[in-house]
Amino acid sequence: MEATLPKLDLDTIPQTNATGYPPPFDAPVQGRWYRRLAPPAGLTHFGASHVTLAPGGWSSQRHWHADEDELLVMLSGEAVLVENGGETLLRAGDVATFAAGVEDGHHLQNRSDTACVFVAIGAGPRLQGGEYSDIDMRFLPGRYERKDGTPYPTERLP
Repeated sequence: MEATLPKLDLDTIPQTNATGYPPPFDAPVQGRWYRRLAPPAGLTHFGASHVTLAPGGWSSQRHWHADEDELLVMLSGEAVLVENGGETLLRAGDVATFAAGVEDGHHLQNRSDTACVFVAIGAGPRLQGGEYSDIDMRFLPGRYERKDGTPYPTERLP
């Protein structure tokens, strides 16, 4: 008997561009549309999102995680990966990785005139949060705050 693999139907998974970022940090990510893949698949040990990034959109503010590894696979189009050390053009088939605890903020910017699509995967306890490299903000489970600990008005992360 041949084994069958579970297959997700992307069209049945709601797509959103919701963000918990407080203004004005929310504006650059308005062109980011994503579907959470792990919950409908019943996966509990890692998170995964199918992301479409419109021209001009950012994947996030530039950030790093204290206790979560990330892996990104470009499926179509292209985007610029921005890190502390510079910029790298990612195209379909490229893979980027970000180890937990490495204080090298990263994000993607779609500087092309067409949408790009990628899958982002994260694994780890996600108990320690992380920081945003270019702005006065860090994240902890369920909230954002300034780097001095003053909370932003946003109560919950998406």
